[in-house]
Amino acid sequence: MKLSLFVPCYVDHCFPKAAIATLRVLEHLGHTVEYPEGQTCCGQPAFNSGYWDEARAVARTFLRAFRDCETIVAPSASCAVMVKVFYKDLFRGDKDEAEACALGDRVFEFSQLLVNQLGVTDVGATFPGKVSIHDSCHGLRELGIKQELRTLLRSVRELELVELDYSEVCCGFGGTFSVKFPEVSTSMADDKIADLQQTGARYVVSADTSCLMHLQGRMQKRGLEIQTLHIAELLHQGLPAAN
Repeated sequence: MKLSLFVPCYVDHCFPKAAIATLRVLEHLGHTVEYPEGQTCCGQPAFNSGYWDEARAVARTFLRAFRDCETIVAPSASCAVMVKVFYKDLFRGDKDEAEACALGDRVFEFSQLLVNQLGVTDVGATFPGKVSIHDSCHGLRELGIKQELRTLLRSVRELELVELDYSEVCCGFGGTFSVKFPEVSTSMADDKIADLQQTGARYVVSADTSCLMHLQGRMQKRGLEIQTLHIAELLHQGLPAAN
């Protein structure tokens, strides 16, 4: 299958390993992956801050970059939601509304694509370690992603999956929320970390690096040793070495 890789700007600048891992896992499964070089930000930061005209201008560039792509995959539930769900609001009544809605139907988050579109539940990975899952708000509530992550991780050899008591509770990041309300955001992160600590997990996995960035920063500040991994990174690390 020919796939197009959508790399959100914060992944590109801060977590390129998640994008590379997405590419490598898909290639390992036999798919051809291209990277449309004209892509830029999907417009989510401006959209969430209420600057819809500015967000629409950025989103039109995104539409042009991915116009001819059949299936688009993103290592970010949050940014996939922006295109798949929120473009419908952003472009309502606009001349590009039909194109934006059609493009959104072709965009998938990484685990969503693997399990639901490609029918992949086991990529052949091995990863010894105790792992918990954080269900990111956008992935869970807008895309309905929950079992996809668990299906993939349960197929990883030597991995012990331990569930959080409150896996569906927000970590406190929320994009601009964490900037506007830092004290509340930090308190929410500490609640999530307390939930993580009681599992004894060594790693926490999510479909959103933004959530992981927030949690990792807080855990490092507190001197904790729990590590964060994007789902694609974990699967890629567990793949057998290429010949």
